[in-house]
Amino acid sequence: MYSQTQLVTTEAARIAKRLFNHWKHKFEVVETEQHFQILMPTATVTLIPQDNTLDVSIQSQLEPAEQTRLEGVVIDHLNRMAQQEFQVTWQQQA
Repeated sequence: MYSQTQLVTTEAARIAKRLFNHWKHKFEVVETEQHFQILMPTATVTLIPQDNTLDVSIQSQLEPAEQTRLEGVVIDHLNRMAQQEFQVTWQQQA
């Protein structure tokens, strides 16, 4: 499955870096100039900071219900890293 969303923020790079650092102790991670990736056992979370948004995607081998649960985990962590609550609409593709 594939999910994506955009969080409206001017602090995208800071938020992405905080989540990247938070999860690098638990998962393999990849950082480039363009994006941050968290490589989980059954999913890859990609964070792409833009000027006014943080583009978030999840590529996985999960069933739809588990994908939805993972979306919730990712956004909960991003909310904590940003110290604010984002209004999120995920777009899923099988």
